[in-house]
Amino acid sequence: MEEKIKIEKKPARSPALAGIFSAIFPGTGAIYNGSYLKGLMFIVIFAGLVTMQSRGPQPFVGLLLAGFYFFQIIDSVHEARRISAASAGEEMAEKASTRVSMEAELELYRPSGSISWGIILILLGGLFLLANFDLISYDSLLDYWPLLLIGLGLKLLADYFTSQKKHKNQEKGEPR
Repeated sequence: MEEKIKIEKKPARSPALAGIFSAIFPGTGAIYNGSYLKGLMFIVIFAGLVTMQSRGPQPFVGLLLAGFYFFQIIDSVHEARRISAASAGEEMAEKASTRVSMEAELELYRPSGSISWGIILILLGGLFLLANFDLISYDSLLDYWPLLLIGLGLKLLADYFTSQKKHKNQEKGEPR
């Protein structure tokens, strides 16, 4: 007996409309795509970056705001394309009445992620909270922003070497 896995189908989304919504107000493109939590997070991040513009003379915050603004537009357009492609792919699969094995479906929809990003966000949130209560100043906090780049670089290197090790183990036939 073959078990069928029900996966919620999202209707196709317009990448242009998602980009326009994001350009008008950051975060609304993600909300349009159905990613409500991501959209809310983008709105809060945008508001925080705008608020930080009045603190300190460093240009980093302005560059961060501009980078985030364009990132969230690009992200919502890509997400809308992905949703539309997945919707079209599901329709094609239904028409051809092909069935992917249960193992392959589980592999396709297995969540991926890293604990590193959670730790980074918790640490940044803690630092900003301390700055809000004047236990540390934003000026001193912004002096150390290059540490964020160093941490990101170390994480990328660790991910690269981990994937290389997994790849070599798979070639040898060893378990992960």
